[in-house]
Amino acid sequence: MDKKLFIDIHAIQTVPPSCVNRDDTGSPKTAIYGGVERARVSSQAWKHAMREYFKEIFAPEELGSRTKHIPEMIAKEIMTVNPDFDEKKALKSAMDALKAAGIKTDDKKNENSALFFISNSQVKALAELAAEGEKDKSAFKKVMKDYPSFDIVLFGRMVADLPDINYDATAQVAHAISTHAVHTEYDYFTAVDDEKADDQSGAGHLGTIEFNSSTLYRYAAINASELEKHLEEDAARVIKGFAEAFIRSMPTGKQNTFANRTLPDMVYITARSDQPVNLSGAFESAIKNSKNGYAEASCKALLSYAQKMYSTFADKPEIALGCGDGELLAGYAEALPLNEMLGRLESYTAEVYKKVEE
Repeated sequence: MDKKLFIDIHAIQTVPPSCVNRDDTGSPKTAIYGGVERARVSSQAWKHAMREYFKEIFAPEELGSRTKHIPEMIAKEIMTVNPDFDEKKALKSAMDALKAAGIKTDDKKNENSALFFISNSQVKALAELAAEGEKDKSAFKKVMKDYPSFDIVLFGRMVADLPDINYDATAQVAHAISTHAVHTEYDYFTAVDDEKADDQSGAGHLGTIEFNSSTLYRYAAINASELEKHLEEDAARVIKGFAEAFIRSMPTGKQNTFANRTLPDMVYITARSDQPVNLSGAFESAIKNSKNGYAEASCKALLSYAQKMYSTFADKPEIALGCGDGELLAGYAEALPLNEMLGRLESYTAEVYKKVEE
């Protein structure tokens, strides 16, 4: 696909008291932006949540795993392909297959030496070569390039020693930040010992949990033209799935404690032919506290800033879709219920690819 096409996904999402993403001390992650402290959820945390959500919308053979246990995965497939292999023989053949592909292994632990992102289709293809007794190393290396999963194409794979099997990410996910200043709070809690004797007083355990609440600005971008080069006819479906996972997923930090799973207050999606445009500048001046909260003011600030960008530095989008307050979105985007908006995004991108191919 020669036509440049970028999909920008912007979301305003309110999260109640929670600790969605912790640092090494257990505190909610934060960042200084616009001179004030903001709540932050890291890109890595939300991408992991998205990959978990992918399991609900894509088939297993379309996805991959980041793991050190690839030999076990290959060995299991080898025994499925050829029942003549017992577990020990299959594991040895799996280790040999990985080495032939150029992946470093730990022979003592029967693992690959470092975490490696591999598609389930690549695991199966390596197992088939091993079960057939293939000796040509180039065949194993070819597999590692030819069978990428959707998540590898989206999020990329980098192996310093094997640049030929690297994939540049076609999607980017920004760290989510609050549109306003936040202050971390502390929850002092006690836990009761259910079997404590009646004549004993006091709690069985005391502790504190840090938390905050925020209205977040979230952003992700997809290089649709590069994605289509890798996935061809599946590209439009993957863009829809990526958008759905971005909108519906939630990192699981302290979720049982806070039950903080929410959905966005507003989603604003654009297709662009110039470049991706992160609209975080709308919140460089932090939204002020008011009796009406932060969500509505954040939505208005985002849409207003978008129009400011379109009249100065950036081109107007080729298409703009929105989900949320229809009156607020009027004049800015085609407002639709979420499922219809995702379907519209898929049909639009599929039509763009079709026209380019014609």
